[in-house]
Amino acid sequence: MPRETFPTLLWFRRDLRLSDHPALTQAAARGPVIPVFIHDDSVAGLGAAPKWRLGEGLAVFRDALAERGARLILRRGPAREVLERLIDETGATAVYWTRAYDPDAIERDSRVKAALADRGTEACSFPGHLIFEPWEVETQQGKMYQVYSPYWRAVKDREVDRPLRAPDLSAPSKWPDSEALEDWHLGAGMNRGAAIVARHCTPGEGAAQSRLGAFSAQRLEDYKERRDMPAEDATSDMSQYLTLGEISPRQLWHAALRGEAEGKSGAEHFRKEVVWREFAYHLMYHTPRLLDENWREGWEAFCWSEEDSEAVRRWKQGRTGVRFVDAAMREMYVTGRMHNRSRMVVASYLTKHMLVHWRIGQKWFQDCLIDWDPASNSMGWQWVAGCGPDASPYFRVFNPDTQLEKFDRDGRYVARWLAECSRSPSDTALSYFDAIPESWGLSPEDDYPEPVVDLKEGRRRALAAYEDIKGD
Repeated sequence: MPRETFPTLLWFRRDLRLSDHPALTQAAARGPVIPVFIHDDSVAGLGAAPKWRLGEGLAVFRDALAERGARLILRRGPAREVLERLIDETGATAVYWTRAYDPDAIERDSRVKAALADRGTEACSFPGHLIFEPWEVETQQGKMYQVYSPYWRAVKDREVDRPLRAPDLSAPSKWPDSEALEDWHLGAGMNRGAAIVARHCTPGEGAAQSRLGAFSAQRLEDYKERRDMPAEDATSDMSQYLTLGEISPRQLWHAALRGEAEGKSGAEHFRKEVVWREFAYHLMYHTPRLLDENWREGWEAFCWSEEDSEAVRRWKQGRTGVRFVDAAMREMYVTGRMHNRSRMVVASYLTKHMLVHWRIGQKWFQDCLIDWDPASNSMGWQWVAGCGPDASPYFRVFNPDTQLEKFDRDGRYVARWLAECSRSPSDTALSYFDAIPESWGLSPEDDYPEPVVDLKEGRRRALAAYEDIKGD
């Protein structure tokens, strides 16, 4: 049998798309392709919302493959063992995948590649999750970048290959058995919240491309001016698609370049936001401590609390008594997402006004956000807290009330999410009470609470704490 008739296993992870997929394109050019997704420890360890969103994305991707005459083979177990069994079952002579950059994935993939090489199976990893590989962007001294602005200047004029078309796929002579996606129960941790979030979620590559097209045509022009308005549909909403690879960052880059060529004033700023994600991965790859340790030295002495206190419980519930913070948290429970301006305000209130460790917020977001991303989530929390790379200065303490005056002057955002603050609550505000755990015992008839921390007093304490650590 000629070698090119033997299949290639295409191990999908966070790359659930057919277009602009270098590993898939190369596998298809080689011969028959067997798409595989493995439920390993990296899947088991996901929080409730990201795991549910993964299940939704896998269902759409499975159907997209079926339309092209292919199948998505689902298996559970350690990646190396699953792949070796599939090689034995199918006669596959190669395994391809798209690179991941967090330390656990790097260790796993290195072990897999070594084991496959030992048995004479070709094992190749490909780019695709990022535009710029972390080791390909260096300072003139050959070091990593630690500040965003020079990183942006280093990459903004680089030539970026145009996105690849979805390849034609050829099937193997026989498909291996697959587990049933429904048997994995990926949405179990969401409980009753899944039905609420599903109303606001359209997964899959087709939805991502439609959303990008509409954004480019209708909102890219005013993106820079309107993107901070949380009540407006002014952002791209690409984060949930990027985190599962239902769209590639290269596709966003070229959409922004087309906008710049058309003279759309917000296009370059959108490209800068795409590069913020690249920068987060650059930092995570070179300094993995970004994920679970204070990135800046000396911050272990800071007086953050790590207790799961009553105040923290109220922050998690969206009942701090601070309208912007509570509206943002409730937006997350109903939609699975949170506006970026809201994320900064929520994080600032927790880490600065409440003096609670950023890791508590990071872990809560990791459980509750359908667009959770290890690099972006960690960098965002540390940036706001003041202990991260290129961080917001600690003396910059977001005042949620003045932020509302600036970015939600007509009160639409608050009205959309806070039932207790309205005589006629909106459907979205009421749906929060259907999404949250029943054990919280909350009702729209409850009185709106007094603030957990007074804004002026919280700011004063935060600045005093910062002065203490500077003195040390």
